[in-house]
Parts: sequence; structure tokens; C-alpha cells
Amino acid sequence: MTATASGPAELLHLMRARSASAAQSPITHVEQVTARAGRVAAWPAWIDPDLHAALTRQGITAPWEHQAAAADLAWQGSHVVLATGTASGKSLAYQLPALTALAADPRATVLYLAPTKALAADQLRALARLGLDGVRPATLDGDTPREEREWVRQHARFILTNPDMLHHSLLPGHDRWAQFFRRLRYVVIDECHAYRGVFGSHVAHVLRRLRRVAARYRSTPTFVLASATSGDPAGSATRLVGAPVTAVTDDASPRGAVTFALWEPPLLPPSPDAAFAGLPADPALPGLPDAPPVRRSALRETADLLADAVVAGTRTLAFVRSRRGAEVVAAVARRALDETVPGLGARVAAYRGGYLREDRRAIEQALLSGELLGLASTNALELGVDLAGLDAVLICGWPGTRASLWQQAGRAGRAGQAALAVLIARDDPLDTYLVHHPEALFGRPVEATVLDPANPYVLGPQLCCAASEAPLTEPDLALFGGEPARATVEALVRAGALRRRPSGWYWTERGRPDVDLRGTGGAPVSVVEAATGRLLGTVDQGSSHVMLHDGAVYLHQGVSYLVDELDLDDAVALVHQEEPDWTTHARDVTDVSVVEVRSYLDAGPVGLFLGEVDVTSQVVSYQRRRVGSGEVIDTKPLDLPVRELRTVAVWFTVSPRALAAAGVEPADVPGALHAAEHAGIGLLPLMATCDRWDIGGLSTANHPDTEAPTVFVYDGHPGGAGFAERAYATAGDWLRATRDAIVSCACETGCPSCVQSPKCGNGNNPLDKRGAVRVLDTVLSALPAEPASIPHQPTAAGHQPDKTDPARATAVHQPHETGPARATAVHQPDETDPAQATAVHQPE
Repeated sequence: MTATASGPAELLHLMRARSASAAQSPITHVEQVTARAGRVAAWPAWIDPDLHAALTRQGITAPWEHQAAAADLAWQGSHVVLATGTASGKSLAYQLPALTALAADPRATVLYLAPTKALAADQLRALARLGLDGVRPATLDGDTPREEREWVRQHARFILTNPDMLHHSLLPGHDRWAQFFRRLRYVVIDECHAYRGVFGSHVAHVLRRLRRVAARYRSTPTFVLASATSGDPAGSATRLVGAPVTAVTDDASPRGAVTFALWEPPLLPPSPDAAFAGLPADPALPGLPDAPPVRRSALRETADLLADAVVAGTRTLAFVRSRRGAEVVAAVARRALDETVPGLGARVAAYRGGYLREDRRAIEQALLSGELLGLASTNALELGVDLAGLDAVLICGWPGTRASLWQQAGRAGRAGQAALAVLIARDDPLDTYLVHHPEALFGRPVEATVLDPANPYVLGPQLCCAASEAPLTEPDLALFGGEPARATVEALVRAGALRRRPSGWYWTERGRPDVDLRGTGGAPVSVVEAATGRLLGTVDQGSSHVMLHDGAVYLHQGVSYLVDELDLDDAVALVHQEEPDWTTHARDVTDVSVVEVRSYLDAGPVGLFLGEVDVTSQVVSYQRRRVGSGEVIDTKPLDLPVRELRTVAVWFTVSPRALAAAGVEPADVPGALHAAEHAGIGLLPLMATCDRWDIGGLSTANHPDTEAPTVFVYDGHPGGAGFAERAYATAGDWLRATRDAIVSCACETGCPSCVQSPKCGNGNNPLDKRGAVRVLDTVLSALPAEPASIPHQPTAAGHQPDKTDPARATAVHQPHETGPARATAVHQPDETDPAQATAVHQPE
């Protein structure tokens, strides 16, 4: 490994050498994270001798203190969550009790759940390396051939799967899996911090259904959870499992020194030379000398830094927020390397969701073996896949949370090695703020994992699933939350989804409830090479209109394809290989319209509303842009169906006269409302147990339905998820907290801590921090001190007899924050759109 010979400081110097002078250095800050020595503990007395010997053969002479503490708690039957840093050896904490239990009882079983297939496959390799007899580990996921599934069911004792397979297969077919559930001793939930928001709330009920099924077969498994460092891991794990969980958080593992650099790409002159081959052009206007300068693309900067690292022999992983971005970074790095050393480009690859199983496994193996020196990946590799030997991590754009930032940075520096991490800022106000304010990143606690199992819009569909597996009984209601579960069951009975009988509540339909845990909007679209019939990969429904429309350029493992036809009925896109001298960029239109007002408060110049809205989005055209110059060749129309989301929103209106009296000039209204919208969305999780990615918003200076300046905040799930209702009920407290957060922020014009958003569809422009305060002061002065009352009581699962099936929870729309200028916003979907960036919400 040549990187350790030069070290992170030397590698960083090599990367910085591209700048002409120190004054032009792209590095805005370097944080040195000091090395830490490890603290070992004695092996537990109860460990199986063969397991002890196998671990010793692998060079593990003693466990770290946190591993031993968590393993002891699990062996004693206590549910435990181990929340320590990346590469702290969390796997050993569950391996010790689980594998010892399998050795002690030849009929015992273990269930392992991971949020991604890659992580489950990685853990299977780790178990296989131990070489223990009788364990018979096996993965069970959507890639498992049908003939193998039968062997797994009959023979495997250690099954590695994901919540989706548990939800769709094992629990509905629990009678066929009775032998496995009857002997279930441990349930391992790896990377449990990934289960957040509505997805996490669904998984929480899947785990309650698992406990219920296990109890039906007279087993009471112990839960062992592993998490990255997070806020309140015990509370989050307790909400996830539905039973008290003890946290072990004192990380005793050794850690190598980490050099963490913040990198701002340099400014480019407004000329055609600002663009470059192979990437979407920077937004400078070629040929216009008066155009303002822009920064070099973060994608190009990341690609060049990845190439520099590979030339230095450094094994490097570059995290890119979108699938297309990962492909582009890998392609540009390969091209640059081949120009320098022919053939060296072959040591760089892309990795993302949507690849076929064999392609993913081949890339993982090539990286582990050292055949690959550089890999550009989405956050599909953020979770704990063992990537031993990596020396550097490049993070292209702020990943959204400090938890993700440190999880990605922790991929490098295994086994106590020194490592380099670089955060490359996009040309975006949020990223710019962060690289110039390192105190917002370093020395601050990471975020807590947010989920709410009591959410009736999740609870309803999940109770339907439970009833379809076995009739619900009175004792079951306590397992699913007590009184909220009872109220939800009664609503489901009224809706006709459940039927009450003396022995319990029964599911009334013939088929199983159709509940989508991840909200991907349906089956993935297959990408097929028309000439050969070869399946290249898949794209989730939510992204297919943008990535696979007719005429789109589709990148797959560095090869360009043109889409000949997108057949949405058959969920297939036909493509042919071609290397055009242009790229494609889809454009869509988003609109929010009011369907029904459920409750409102008339406060003079201010109105506060709760009701149903329709959020519609349609990809209407795409641009072809010249590779290199970014010149727009033409714009071609598209005829794709409208994607509709009927959901629940809270919104407030302010009269133009009141805004003028508060000092908000008409020209400043869009920016003031936009900033208030962003801050309100950011503060809503304080009032409603939601995640920022579960809600969306829109602000407009004159909405056609309200005929007034309006700010909408809506739930990003069909039928609503209860978040908007909570915002309406606590409007005074919510908006006051929003106003106070903006005022108390020390920034001058707005930053990520107050009014900037990581998922803004308009690139955080325009924003008026001072105007937002004036808007909120106006609203708060008009609202009564007491929270608004809500006469409407939502039925379970958001059931509307003519609109929403209580057994369904399939999201058809990814919420985003839309433009402030008007209700219908035309924009170009960003390469870092959160619908593509949050891989844990999409099956791999």
C-alpha cells in the first residue's frame, strides 16, 4: 500500500499542488482527529471454545471493552444496542453470543437484518471465514434464486436478510418457517440508525410483528442492535424494537489519526473553457464575458482528486450523492488516468444501486482484493461493509447529516491506519457555508434517529399486515402501542379493512395487504439492451421518468446508452449503446393545489389551514447540451404521465398589506416566504416525530387557491403521515421555535443552521433571512396563544373510502422544497436530488 508511505498529509499536499499559489488554495480548513489507543477486555467465560479458536486464528486475541460489554448483556438476555464509531468491530459483539448459542443448541437459529444487500453479503463472508461447523449461514433477499430459497428455509440456521424480505416473505409465510421461528434465539439489527422517518416507523412494526410471530411459536429472541454513533441510541432502539434496550456507547477500539480537509473548488472565468468533457457543464454562460464567475464543478473536482489518489497508489472511495454522479466521476477519472498511464483507468469503477447482483459482487471483490484502487459510489457503501485497506475518502457534496458525514469518512483508516477524508463543496450556499464554518461540522454531536411507531398512517397498514398473518387479539394491541393501536383498529373496522370476531380482528381481503416499506412507488424499471436482450440493471420508479425517458443518455459502468423507449406499463426501458457528444437534462413541473380544507383559523391578516392537497409532478421536456461547452442544442418535449400525491398539508397565508406594514417589500416577499418555509420544515421535527426527508414544502407570493402569499408544508406520503396535523395543532409553538432559531443564528444572511435546506429544488435561492423573521413575527402576532384545535380526526392509515386503501402505504412522490416564485415550479432535477441520494429508502 503506497499511500501509507506518503501519508495523508503528503497526499493532501499532492492534491493541493494543482493550485497556482497558496492564496488560491481550495482547502478552507484542515481538522486533525488524533489517534486513540484501544482498551481490551477478557474473553467472556461462556464463549464457545471453537469460536474462540476461530477468532484467534484470525488474529483477534481479545475483544475491545465495548464488544465484551454488549456481548455479555446479550448473552444474559437483555436487548442491547452498540452505538460506536465506524470500524469499531461491532460485528463481534453479536457474533459472540449468537454463534455460541448455535454451538450450544444444534437446533437454535439466528436472524440478521441489514438495510442493504451489500452489507448482508459482507457479513456472510465474515461468517464463512470463521469456518465453524453447523452454522450454515445463508443470505435471503430478492437476488436469491428460488431453488436456493427452499434450501435456506429447510437448512440454514443463520439467515441474513433485510426488513423487506421479512415483511414480504417470512412473516406472511410464518407457518412454513415455523421451525426457524420456534428456535429463534437472537435477532441482529445491523446499522439500525438507517431506520428513520416513515421507513423506520414501518420497520418498527415489522419487528413487532416478528416478536408476535416468534411468541406464537413460544420463542422470545434477544435483539442485538448495531448503530453508528448517534444521539439517544437507547431511546431510538427502544422505539424501533418496542421493548427496553440498553445502550453501550463507550468506544474502546483504537482509531488511527484522520486528516479531514474541507475543500472548495476554485472559481472559473465565465468562458467556454469553464466546462469540461464528460460532465454536465458548469452553469456559466459561454461566450458572455460579463457572466458572473462560478466554481468548478464538485463532480469534476472529485474526479480529478480521485485520479490523483490513484496515481499515488492510494486506495480511495469517493462518495457521490446521485447514481448518475457516481457514474460520471468514475468515467472522468478513468479518462484522465488513461491519458496519463494507458490502462490505469481500469483500476477505477463506479458502484451504485440498480446494478445486477453479479456486477455488485464483482466490484466489491475487486475493491477488497486491491484490483481496484478507486471507486465512485453512492451511499450504498456508506453502511458497514468491510472495506479494509482504504486510505482516503472523498465526499462530493454535503451528505445531509453529520452522522452520514462521519460514517462515510470512517470507511478509510481501518486497523489503526492514518487516513484522509476530504469534503468537496458543491457550488451551493449550504456547502459553501459548511466549508467556511468548520465549527458546524466538528465537535458537535450527531443527530438522533427519528421515528414514530405511533404514527396512525403507518400503524394502520401494519396492523392490517399483522391481522393477515394471524387474527389480532386484545394482548396484541399492547404490543403495537396500546390505546393508539386500539383506536386505529376501530377505524380499520369502520373502513371495512378488518372484521371483529369473538376470537379477534380478521383481515377481510383474500390477498395480503400491499404495503411498501420504503416508498419506492412500485416495481423497479428494468434497463434492457434492445439488440441483445441483456439486462443491464434497474432504476426505481421514482427516478425512472428523469433517468430513462425517451432519448435520455443513461450511464452504466462508464458506458453510455441512449434510451429508445420507456414502457411504463411493462416497467422496462429499451436502450442501445452510443457515445453522443451531448448529455440530457430532464425538466419537470411541480404544482400544489388545495383539495379540501379540514380546519382553519381566521386570524385577521393571517390564515392558518389544515387540509388535503394534491401535489403533482410531471417531467415535461429535456434539454440536450453539448459535451464540453454546455451549449443547449435543443429542448425536446416529453409526454410522460403526471405523478400524483394526495396528501395532507398545513399552510398559512399573510395579506400583502400586513407584509408591507412589517417592512417586507413586494420584491422581497418570495425570498422571505422561501426562507420561512425552509426554517419551518427544519424545525417541524421538534414538534412532530418525523424526519426532514418525510416532508416537503412550497412557498409562493400569490397562490391561485388562496389568492395570497402562502407557505405550504406537506407530508410526503399518500394520505398524509400525521406530520402536518401535528404542525397545525402546535402552530404557535412550532412557528415561534422557527422564528427563534433564525434570530439566534449568528450568520448574516442565512445558513444551514437556519434557512438553507439540503433538499431545496431551487438551490436555496432566493432567501431573505431578515424578511423571514418579519413574516413569522407577523404570523405569530396574529395567532392566538393557545394551539389551534383540530376537529378532524384522521382515520387509520389515512383512509379515505374513495381515495386511499388503509392497507396501502406506497409513496408515489418524493417530497422536495420547491421554488418560491409561484405555485407551479419548473426546474431541472438536481444531480443531488434527495430522492436519489437516500439509498436506504430504496432497495439496492
